[in-house]
Amino acid sequence: MHTSHLISDLALILVSAGITTILFKWLKQPVVLGYIVAGCLIGTHITLTPTVGSTEDIGNWSEIGVIFLLFALGLEFSFKKLLNMGKTALIASLVIIFSMIILGTLVGLALGWGLTNSVLLGSMICMSSTTIIIKALDDLGLRSQKFTNVVFGILILEDLMAILLLVLVSTMGANKSFAGGELLTDMDSPFWNLLKLLFFLTVWLIFGIFFVPTFFKITKKYLNEETMLIVSLGMCLAMVMFAIEVNFSAALGAFVMGSILAETVEADYIERIIKPVKNLFGAIFFVSVGMMIDFSVLVDYAFPILIITLTVICGQVFFATCGILLSGQPLKIAIQSSFSLTQIGEFAFIIAQLGTDLHLIDGFLYPVIVAVSVITIFITPFMIKLAMPAYMFIEANMPAEWKVFIERRSLANKEAIAENVWHSLLKQMLRIVLVYSALVVAIIILAVNYFIPFVKGNIDGWIGALLASSLTILIISPFLRAMVAKKNHSKEYRYLWNVSRYNRAPLIILIVLRFMLAMAFICFVLMRTFDVAIGLLIVVAGLLVVLMMISKRLKFHSIVIERKFFYNLNSREYELSKLDSGVISPFNKGNLAMHLSVYDLHLADFEVPADSVCVGKELKALNFRKRLGIHVVSIIRGEDRINIPGGTEQIFPADKLLALGTDDQLKAFETELALKRTVSENKEVGLEQVEVENNSVLIGKSILQSGIRDKAKCLVVGIERAGVLTMNPDVSTIFQSGDVVWIVGESEKIKELTHVQSSISIVEAQ
Repeated sequence: MHTSHLISDLALILVSAGITTILFKWLKQPVVLGYIVAGCLIGTHITLTPTVGSTEDIGNWSEIGVIFLLFALGLEFSFKKLLNMGKTALIASLVIIFSMIILGTLVGLALGWGLTNSVLLGSMICMSSTTIIIKALDDLGLRSQKFTNVVFGILILEDLMAILLLVLVSTMGANKSFAGGELLTDMDSPFWNLLKLLFFLTVWLIFGIFFVPTFFKITKKYLNEETMLIVSLGMCLAMVMFAIEVNFSAALGAFVMGSILAETVEADYIERIIKPVKNLFGAIFFVSVGMMIDFSVLVDYAFPILIITLTVICGQVFFATCGILLSGQPLKIAIQSSFSLTQIGEFAFIIAQLGTDLHLIDGFLYPVIVAVSVITIFITPFMIKLAMPAYMFIEANMPAEWKVFIERRSLANKEAIAENVWHSLLKQMLRIVLVYSALVVAIIILAVNYFIPFVKGNIDGWIGALLASSLTILIISPFLRAMVAKKNHSKEYRYLWNVSRYNRAPLIILIVLRFMLAMAFICFVLMRTFDVAIGLLIVVAGLLVVLMMISKRLKFHSIVIERKFFYNLNSREYELSKLDSGVISPFNKGNLAMHLSVYDLHLADFEVPADSVCVGKELKALNFRKRLGIHVVSIIRGEDRINIPGGTEQIFPADKLLALGTDDQLKAFETELALKRTVSENKEVGLEQVEVENNSVLIGKSILQSGIRDKAKCLVVGIERAGVLTMNPDVSTIFQSGDVVWIVGESEKIKELTHVQSSISIVEAQ
């Protein structure tokens, strides 16, 4: 019976995945590796253990897994974050991706694997694993360090590039080659597919952000956890079906819907409730990956696996370091970031699976890339730990002229450079024209294919044609007006108009070109409904555009639509701003780790050498807090640990110090005292945020009077008041209602503090 077969296979997958998950958790290894091992054990290539009965059913399950993995990734992605990415992430990601694709292709060709196999090999090794990196940084307690902002920015752009690669691979599957001579003429070529992708991404994003948050606002009182789960997954699968309908992949549709929901107030809530679904189907996907590994292939291809693994590690370190340095970041940030990116993960599996399904790659490449991924994932934590020793070695041995060059680029990156006014105006106008043109084209496509034929089919003659064209033009008119009129009265436009009369002709031409584009859209609609002379259509189109420009009512509606869009786009930030005022949204809580990275504040470990100047001195005499802005929050002496040490505590040789400060402060601390930077995975002390509530007994008391340090053995290192953070506040600082207090201490001590003082509540723990 088919149903019993399906259930038995699913049971075997989940039982084996559960066992290996526990085992790999115990071994402190990523659970993804456990899933792959489980797939190897129950796959058809190993006969000593039970095997699944139908690999076809498992393929269907894994396809669903890919959909939910990409949906969850989209929830973390956010196209708005992409628009706000600095040049560091953009330059570095482009350098990494294109360089690694070229390097992977060359390696594949050198191994004699042919062009298609080699190009897809380069596509698989050019992107790092977001999931693995985040987990490794969390495990090592590095999530709040400054370099993680660079890493996350690169990962966001790599995720988008992965989606583009999926589209190009699908196109290759349809054409079986790159069809170089037909790249620009063939409508199914990668070039045109890329243009179609950008068009649909723009339309989906704009319509999604305009309607989805409004839908959630209207139905908010009905959206409990159960209904929100069903609604969000329904939206995901609806977009998946629509993407398939317009000849894009299911994974793309899931990713786009996730990125749309990422801009809503409910994003964190949705991410939390779909997590079990993502984990379930994600586990099935990764198990199916392991099932496709043929160990005989791995033995035969041991040397290529080694070569590709070294290519990934060395290539990512070299190209990421170069790209980040090129963007103007200092050497330390570049090396820490590059050593974090030395693995391949989920997108490599997805591209490999797509290439296998489309018969683009030979059978050996899938298990080879999985083996490379397993090795690079396994060594990720070790590579991250190796970053600081590598940085110190390179800095010590780097030629002086290189240091000067890097420092100059870093300094130039921090200097504000006035943007060229013409460049600014042209960029803004181009963005406006492209966005509104995409909306108009999308509406016209729907009208021409569905609305106009429906109206003309039910109302004969010129009346039906007039009604269909009038309604279509009426719908697109706010967008056409905005496309022509926006930025014509901007400060850049007025400045260029007044500063030189030679600017006036080009400025007028910009208006005329946008005017003609609006006329072209109207002419196209009229041509689909009326059979009249083109000259008459042009005259009518011109008159309609003029009426749009002078219509105050249309201007009002255009502004209302735009404001509604931007309100929805920024609704999540509006809710988060309430958090800074002490109002906690039920859907959003601040991510302390990311918050800390903005201030470049983190904990670091140091070992005290015997010849350090601080040996034998008391902490109050050293006065780190006032001199360097550093808090020594823990001293480890052999088997003993002194958390939140008092001022009379002395420092001895071989003591291990846990200090809190910014990157620059910690560097000065390390240099002045001749300390040795170390890495500790087990920190009893952490940094947390607590909020002072309205009825708090702390209100009106100073930090010293509160007894937080003496009684709770915790240390106040910052107070956030009305969105402004004061670091190292004076002990005479008075607590106020709504203060968000940054406290260092043992997690249990902080919890005890909040229980004793029912007046304060934990906002978010690191």
